[in-house]
Amino acid sequence: MIKLWRFFLKPFRLMLFLAIALLFGQAMCDLNLPNIMADIVNKGIVQSGIESPAPRAVSSNGMKLMTAFMTDAERLAVGAGYGLVQKSGKDGGGRDYSALYPKAENEFYVLAATDKTAVRGLDDAFGTAAGTFVNIMEGMAAQRGTGVSAASGGSFDMTAAYQYLPMLSQIPAQTIADARDKAVNGTAVLRAQSGIAFAKAFLTELGYDVDGLQRAAIWRYGLLMLFVALLGGAATATVAFLSTRIATGAARNIRRAIFTKVSRFSNNEFDRFPTATLITRNTNDVMQLQMLLTFGIRMICYAPIVGVGGIIMALNKAVSMSWIIAIAVVVMLGLIGIIMSVAMPKFKIMQKLTDKLNLVSRESLSGMMVIRAFGTQAHEAKRFDAANSDLRNTTRFINRTMVFMFPVMTLVLNGVSMLIIWVGANKIAASAIQIGDMLAFMQYSMQVIFAFLMISMIFMFVPRASVAAERVNEVLGADISIKDPAEPKEFMPSQKGKVEFRHVNFRYNGANEDALSDINFTALPGQTTAIIGATGSGKTTLINLLLRFYDVTGGQVVVDGVDVREAPLKELRRRIGYVPQKGVLLSGTISSNLKYGNRSASDAEIEKVAEVSQALDFIREKEDGFDAEISQGGANVSGGQKQRLSIARALAKDPEVLVFDDSFSALDFKTDSMLRKALKEHTADATVIIVAQRVGTIMNAERILVMDEGRIVGQGTHKELMKNCPEYIEIAMSQLSEEELA
Repeated sequence: MIKLWRFFLKPFRLMLFLAIALLFGQAMCDLNLPNIMADIVNKGIVQSGIESPAPRAVSSNGMKLMTAFMTDAERLAVGAGYGLVQKSGKDGGGRDYSALYPKAENEFYVLAATDKTAVRGLDDAFGTAAGTFVNIMEGMAAQRGTGVSAASGGSFDMTAAYQYLPMLSQIPAQTIADARDKAVNGTAVLRAQSGIAFAKAFLTELGYDVDGLQRAAIWRYGLLMLFVALLGGAATATVAFLSTRIATGAARNIRRAIFTKVSRFSNNEFDRFPTATLITRNTNDVMQLQMLLTFGIRMICYAPIVGVGGIIMALNKAVSMSWIIAIAVVVMLGLIGIIMSVAMPKFKIMQKLTDKLNLVSRESLSGMMVIRAFGTQAHEAKRFDAANSDLRNTTRFINRTMVFMFPVMTLVLNGVSMLIIWVGANKIAASAIQIGDMLAFMQYSMQVIFAFLMISMIFMFVPRASVAAERVNEVLGADISIKDPAEPKEFMPSQKGKVEFRHVNFRYNGANEDALSDINFTALPGQTTAIIGATGSGKTTLINLLLRFYDVTGGQVVVDGVDVREAPLKELRRRIGYVPQKGVLLSGTISSNLKYGNRSASDAEIEKVAEVSQALDFIREKEDGFDAEISQGGANVSGGQKQRLSIARALAKDPEVLVFDDSFSALDFKTDSMLRKALKEHTADATVIIVAQRVGTIMNAERILVMDEGRIVGQGTHKELMKNCPEYIEIAMSQLSEEELA
């Protein structure tokens, strides 16, 4: 299968690389959406747009309160990171402080640090200080038996907190150290939330528009989320377009390759690959490959990226809940493994049953007249129903197995959601994670599970497509038994039209006996060589060797002085005009059929060969004449008309050698006689080989070959054979009277 893709996807490699790049971009967009959603909830809603514990502005009292619970190093960092400003001054953007902080005193502090490392240090310092203050207040409240009022970490009035400033010097150092250790050893989320709550309180104290800050944050993250979603949507649409182009283009190339390969098949290959299976492989099997490409390009590349990326992102949000994803992944992998082990063997059976159904359908449709004539419609209906039922049962088994997967995976999906909510709610209560992070973790978990759902869908296509690829490869990889020689020889002009069979032997593949034995004769230009014999005597096999539909197993077939195995096939067959036993016409017009072997033939030439083949009269009777339509297989003309048109088509080619394989059997005696007479005049310089069942057709041939059980048992003129060939005499006497044979 990989070999097949490597060959047929090569023309689309640029589009494929672009599609993979876009899929990676789409996956990145999809993976970032939960992150942005978490920011909207955490920073935009819960934190009112305040993103860090280090406040952007703080009053002098607020700074005294916070620095009281910091280490000396943290106080130095805060002193370097904040600047004391006048209310009458302006910020870096030229805005008046009095407008930004209308309730501020004359002097207050604003954040001046811009270095990310310094800001992170300030965040940690203010978060730890806020946590320390909250722990001290909780301890004092516990001693008094009252609740925490001024420092609960929520939204509160800083005026109440400042009441404790005179008491700070009285708090034992050990009490502060214990409270600080508790804050440091607590969760980072709790420290950050405490610091952000104080930062919001400081801004509210100064009269800053916190509601406006919240709205701006929600709009900012909302627009970012919309942009990322649109970017991901554009990537999705582009990938869908590219994958469709790649899939349909590759399928077209595969079908073309199969058709090209089959057109080079000899009869040996057609014996190995019946027509029904070739049709199935070039339609149904290629369609399976196309479907795999259409969905596979998106899923095979996208699902692993989202699956792995979702796990990584989920762990970043809440590593303590990673066991939930692990359980879900193990369950889904086990489920997919079980289902695939059950369904996989059935896919190969299904393709074979499709072949069988096509074979039965083709036989029934092509042989409908015979079926009706013998009244066996009920029997054929039972045959079709048996094949159809086998395919239905196998398909139903596979579909039921696959359908079972989705309810179970939906159950896993919903179960994981409930488990995340239950576990996450407890962690939110313990300030271990934030609400937005829990929601993001849930979305990442869903993305991971959906990634495995996609992988399971791929598994629905891959097994059947793998079987289809093997079947297509069997055709494309089949050895052609009849092919052009490596060093072809040129035909000899001096022996134009001369056909020689030199001690030819032939045996079909798998046969125990030769179909032809020691066939030895020469057919010369300007002469008619006729071949007659009982049914199964090897007449058509002999013709197939001349056209090199099969290769001899012994001896030589020579045309124009060259062994046909050493001549280019196209050049060999260009020299031969062939009319098969069963006249085959192609859909189109009478004119297009007659010009099939010679596209450059003029209308006058076409009319002439139609006249020679005795087809001109019935052609003129048609309303459109030579432009009359011929339906598929020539179903709208009679057997005799079909034979005459086939003869005209061979004559239009103006070949050196004309071969008629029992091509007069559907003609009445009068038409047969007129055609042979016209043919004699028209092909005076050509080598004519006629295979016939009727003695009357070949009586005037310069040489008649009599075949029996794969051997030539007599050859000569009609008169000579009537004297010395018992087999010919027996055939002739069974068909004609003594007066007619005289």
